[in-house]
Amino acid sequence: MNAFPRVSPHPEHVQSAPYPPQPSAAPGPGRPGDRSEHARDVSGAWPEQPGGAPAPAPARTVRAERRGPVLHVELNSPETGNAVNDAMLDELLAVLGAPDPAVRVIVLSAAGPDFCLGGDRDELAATLGADPTGGGVRSSGSRARQVCEAITGNPAVTIARVQGRAIGAGFALALACDLRVGADTASFRLPELALGLPVAWGGLLPRLLHEVGAARAREIILTGRTVGAAEAYGLSILQRVVPEQDLDRAVADWTRPVVRRPEAALRVTKTLLNSHAAATRLADTSVLDAELMASVLAAAQYARHAAAPPPAP
Repeated sequence: MNAFPRVSPHPEHVQSAPYPPQPSAAPGPGRPGDRSEHARDVSGAWPEQPGGAPAPAPARTVRAERRGPVLHVELNSPETGNAVNDAMLDELLAVLGAPDPAVRVIVLSAAGPDFCLGGDRDELAATLGADPTGGGVRSSGSRARQVCEAITGNPAVTIARVQGRAIGAGFALALACDLRVGADTASFRLPELALGLPVAWGGLLPRLLHEVGAARAREIILTGRTVGAAEAYGLSILQRVVPEQDLDRAVADWTRPVVRRPEAALRVTKTLLNSHAAATRLADTSVLDAELMASVLAAAQYARHAAAPPPAP
């Protein structure tokens, strides 16, 4: 039995987190100025209904809070296990796509018992049904790569705070971070092959090969087995493992010294680390992830239709 309690649906460091992280521009002409920030969409614009009435605020899949030099970003769809869909990718890009030079650390966390259970399979099926050639899948895959590159390439130091399960896309998001701390109950898994998918999401494969090594990465991918927290630490998937209630303390232990580093030296060092890591990957084919995923799914869709009996006359 797990002796440590699960984290609350909203961890301590994101209680009452406003969105977006920085103050938004003043409301546009004709807009009252006293509306809640939560009523805005990701771009800061007020959504409109026919007739000019403001639309209800869209559900947030990402929450963000800026605290001095630290930006806390939380996946906020616990009812779906924080499954990654196009809305979440768009919101992550809105938060991470334009780095703020005043931010020294970005903490990526998740609401609920699990970090992320992977991609939204219902949305993927609907996207492929709407465009069997895979055009929608390519578009989504391209955004996934942009999100992971925004995490890895950000001049700020990025920290993944992982509890529960990190599966597929969730594994990729955590692995894109510079530093990764996990609860002793955390686990990682790549079930793509069992689902008929290639491991081609967000540049996960080259990062996994670089961090873990080819032999172990091959075994994890081909078997699709679960990697527990202790093994993940031994493979450098995690750099620290703590009891679940100590996750915030572990994040703070990393954050405190980093925010004291001179900004220019920190930025250049992060760039050097990324450059040397990229050099060891030789040919990074992650630019083909979206194309590979779309091609496999489109081929499978075509095969299913070809095998279906013709409709009765």
